[in-house]
Amino acid sequence: MKQETPTTQLTVKTLLNLVQHFVGFVYRRVRLVGSERAPKIEVQVEPHAQSQPRCGHCRQACPGYDRLAERRWAFVPLWAIPVVYVYAPRRVECRVHGVVVEHLPWSDGKRPYTQAMMAFLARWARRLSWRETARVFGTSWEAVYRSVEWCVEWGLAHRELNGVEAIGLDEIHWGKGRRGANFLTVIYQIDAHCL
Repeated sequence: MKQETPTTQLTVKTLLNLVQHFVGFVYRRVRLVGSERAPKIEVQVEPHAQSQPRCGHCRQACPGYDRLAERRWAFVPLWAIPVVYVYAPRRVECRVHGVVVEHLPWSDGKRPYTQAMMAFLARWARRLSWRETARVFGTSWEAVYRSVEWCVEWGLAHRELNGVEAIGLDEIHWGKGRRGANFLTVIYQIDAHCL
């Protein structure tokens, strides 16, 4: 594999900052790793020197406690090359929640994918089959399934029902047979501004 050049490193680092910037964190090092047949872009994330870690539950600034082992999260591919975030999370000592892992703005719990990657996969899963989405982006069917599940949960938690005056109801048959389990009920808003 070719040696990375400062120009390439600067370009990718600048691109990542434009794509997604996280307050309190910096991209310390971006490098191309792996073989020519299977390259990966590895992004070393570090806390900003002036930032204080935040509790993973209440998001209040807390004193640091220690660091955990380095973890990796899959990010949205750039130029069809997989991107991986590498970071050793800090634990904090919160007055309310005790010793917990800091808030990581790109992560949701212990999932090995960034929130951006889960949204990316779920969006593509609307156009392609889940199997094809997994194949095209070099991940598993289960990763696509979990990404869609995460987006649905996020949407349900953040939905706004104010101003709904008219709804539509429909049933969609799927699978074989006429059993009741083979029908899905779809409820949707049909107000004039939604059509």
